[in-house]
Amino acid sequence: MAVRDILQLGNPLLYESTREVEISELDYVKRVVVDLHDTMMSFRENYGIGRAIAAPQIGEMIRLVYMNTGAPTVFINPVLDELSEERMELWDDCMSFPDLLVRVERHQSCRITYRDLNWALQRDYLSEGLSELLQHECDHLDGILAVSRAIDSRSFSFRQEMSDNSERTVRQN
Repeated sequence: MAVRDILQLGNPLLYESTREVEISELDYVKRVVVDLHDTMMSFRENYGIGRAIAAPQIGEMIRLVYMNTGAPTVFINPVLDELSEERMELWDDCMSFPDLLVRVERHQSCRITYRDLNWALQRDYLSEGLSELLQHECDHLDGILAVSRAIDSRSFSFRQEMSDNSERTVRQN
């Protein structure tokens, strides 16, 4: 369909909660998924990163996440639960502030329950990279950005600074 503009840090829509998708909206959702895919692939082409994108990042205020880590997956109305007590720290990035990295803490593993494009109920257990990725994207659905989850006031870095200091780990969204 179309490559859409990704809302950038400071845009008030990024701080709003989204509404649940209704089954009657599946045709609309499928059009938004195409836009999410095209937008993420364009971002990947320009920045060399991008594994997932949430609908509010393109101004669509619905509970929808598109992920492509080799195969596309669509999460409609995702809910994260069974969050592990074990946590991990990582440098997080975001398409809404592509040059900034933020040190955050996430759950090591979790369960996600969601609807797919056929409205079938799905449930997956996620760990490490996928766990942190979906926590990041589900935060977008609740109007929470990684900058709000920074561990402390020194948990920010520009991407260029991190690439100059290769011993730091960066998880790419």
